[in-house]
Amino acid sequence: AVSPDALEKAKADPGRYLDRQVWNQANTGQLAVAMFALQRLANQAPDFAAQRWGEVSGHFPMSEQQYFWGWLGYEAARKHDARAVQWFRAAGDATLNKQQAAWRVRAALRVQDWSEVLSAIEAMSEVQRNESAWQYWKGRALQAQGRRIEAAKIFAPLSAGYDFYGQLAGDELNDTAVLSAVRPDYQYPQQELATIENLPGIRRALALYRMDLRTDAFREWSWAIRNFNDRELLAAAEIARRNEIYDRAINTAEKTVHLHDFALRYLAPYRAALRPHIQENNLEEAWVYGLMRQESRFITAAKSGMGASGLMQVMPTTARWIAKKLGWKGYSESMLHQLDTNMKLGTFYMKNILTSLDDSPVLASAGYNAGPSRAKRWRSERPLEGAIYVETIQFDETRDYVKKVMSNTVYYARQFGTPARSLKQRLGVVGGKVAESGTANQEGVAEP
Repeated sequence: AVSPDALEKAKADPGRYLDRQVWNQANTGQLAVAMFALQRLANQAPDFAAQRWGEVSGHFPMSEQQYFWGWLGYEAARKHDARAVQWFRAAGDATLNKQQAAWRVRAALRVQDWSEVLSAIEAMSEVQRNESAWQYWKGRALQAQGRRIEAAKIFAPLSAGYDFYGQLAGDELNDTAVLSAVRPDYQYPQQELATIENLPGIRRALALYRMDLRTDAFREWSWAIRNFNDRELLAAAEIARRNEIYDRAINTAEKTVHLHDFALRYLAPYRAALRPHIQENNLEEAWVYGLMRQESRFITAAKSGMGASGLMQVMPTTARWIAKKLGWKGYSESMLHQLDTNMKLGTFYMKNILTSLDDSPVLASAGYNAGPSRAKRWRSERPLEGAIYVETIQFDETRDYVKKVMSNTVYYARQFGTPARSLKQRLGVVGGKVAESGTANQEGVAEP
């Protein structure tokens, strides 16, 4: 049996717990607690865990040995330790969970071992390996091995999607995605708009939004549109736009299957107000909108659970730091909710992070979400393809965030008529680590 006291000791100091063991292979409870201690060590320091594992692995049955190699590979991969690839290999045919399987691929991507990328994807469950991310990287692995026809057969259907991987697949095929199935001069028929607007559920939702009861309004809106076809969804999205409920306009437009309007999916409100701040900081308008769309969906009163506020979701501590840098007298936190102030603070912070991170929008997007020091730490020792950097970001939330910001940026750039650059071109190459000096704050960048 597993001793609760032993578990507490293993949790508090796993290294010390392992040091004090008198091994008895017949004691399954002891082995279970020891495995727990080893997992704790792997999370804290894969190096030390690997060393200890070399000393004690013989006490465990082969199935448990393979299990731990898979665990060690996972923890090392998340910390961008190149040895993760060999540790995953040592796991043999052990069953990996979904997260481990994903990080096995990412570990191989990080060192650009394309044969291992392919093997790791093939070892996934059928459901997981058919996800767009792993289909894309399978195509890339095949392409790297000179199997271009096989790769193209994967990229072709994948490129029909409008998401991050659909765009990248299109880039591999040199295919420029059609921005919208709705003609640029499309006018929403007034009768269709009136019919949708007069539906009881839509009327209730709009009334609740006007009363600023956003949670109730969201529920009412979601229920009202649940069975809409594409034309009805677009009409509802247009109604939301006209009522300046931009988040519902975007999310409703995103639900269409065959008929799309990317001007609604990628709304760009407040351009006149935002343009001076963009120009002052010499930022790309498309990137600012790509980030702002992901941060707040243009809800001016948006506030995160962590306290970030406004269109650009600026943290109060970051706002105070920026206000001090700008020499503002009498700044108070209530000013953060003012539209113009939030824009000024957010664009200043974007520029500050961008400058500190090699003028790379990829790194800066990661830094805006997770902090500049983390964005730096996630770089490789050598230059790394931007798409691989993004795929191997340690935090799930930040990885998804950067994908969406950069994908958004491509659509906004086309909408704004700026010079066309593909998503792959925008991701570019992320520079390798350089000798760091000082902390992030000493470099002049506040952590969120």
